[in-house]
Amino acid sequence: MSTLTGKVALVTGASQGIGRAIALDLARQGATIALAARSADKLSAVAEEIITAGGTAKTYALDVASEESIKATAKQVLAELGTVHILVNNAGVTKDGLALRMKLADFDDILRTNLTGAFLLTQAVISSMMKNRWGRVINIASVVGETGAAGQANYAASKAGMIGLTKSFAREFASRGITVNAVAPGFIETAMTHVLTDDQKSGILAQIPLARYGADTDIAAAVSFLASDAAGYITGHTLDVNGGMYMG
Repeated sequence: MSTLTGKVALVTGASQGIGRAIALDLARQGATIALAARSADKLSAVAEEIITAGGTAKTYALDVASEESIKATAKQVLAELGTVHILVNNAGVTKDGLALRMKLADFDDILRTNLTGAFLLTQAVISSMMKNRWGRVINIASVVGETGAAGQANYAASKAGMIGLTKSFAREFASRGITVNAVAPGFIETAMTHVLTDDQKSGILAQIPLARYGADTDIAAAVSFLASDAAGYITGHTLDVNGGMYMG
């Protein structure tokens, strides 16, 4: 059953990994997908997948670290697709390092991309949801935003901030029929996690009660649920999808 037919979903970081899986799943639910990322070639491939499967998708160049890019992309999406019903703030980067040696630029860059970018893009499209009196903002956080992580002070701070942002937005926009929630993935096998050593991966696996790594489709399923009418009474919530790695 196509539960999101007639809805427009903007997904950032949609060219690969979790963002790609989210875009594909929302398209299967019937949503028109605005695919946004820096990599035009990879975005085109995802759009082709959606269109070949009978869905509708358009691609947009977006750098979430740039306020100008965010405003221009939001304006273009709204002009071409008319509105945005669902926003998935998924784009994110890492730049790991020990806190004592971390450069201020490396700290600031991660917060600007992962947290400030989500704030600015939500700000840019929320008026269309308010006009519709229906909307879904779904922020992709991380288990390390809840637990902290050695060597990831910048990334963990950005994701913890995203959880606080989610709760604040949820309170501000609830009266307009807009829900704002976060999904906090645990260890998900993506290109971002492939750089870890076997020893690092084994150490993480030992902390997961379900004894397996997550898949990008696990995150996509959680996002599709939060985007649906079935989740209409859930807002300000962080949905942990981590195999039991963290139980808050």
